[in-house]
Amino acid sequence: MKKRSVKVTKEQLIDDFKVVIADAEALLKATANQGDAKLDAVRARAEGSLREMKAGIGEAQVALYDQTKEVAEATDMYVRENPWKAISIAAGVGLMVGLFNGRI
Repeated sequence: MKKRSVKVTKEQLIDDFKVVIADAEALLKATANQGDAKLDAVRARAEGSLREMKAGIGEAQVALYDQTKEVAEATDMYVRENPWKAISIAAGVGLMVGLFNGRI
């Protein structure tokens, strides 16, 4: 069996968790008037888990935003301090991408 390498970004993971949370909330609302005591207990635990997950995702989004902002500021500072190096690096990367695309 072939192993696939899947690159998932933090943003994609956060978006996927949001979809799962929305679906779980919809399921909980749809089954709110059904069931017995056991189902009510499971529903209460699920709602608690969803609240915790939402809080965790919010924190992850803030951390991701802060980290992205720091990287952008560091890159901006480097380019301002070393414009010719930045131009050379960009030209080199562009050349490599062009060569790579030409071979495909």
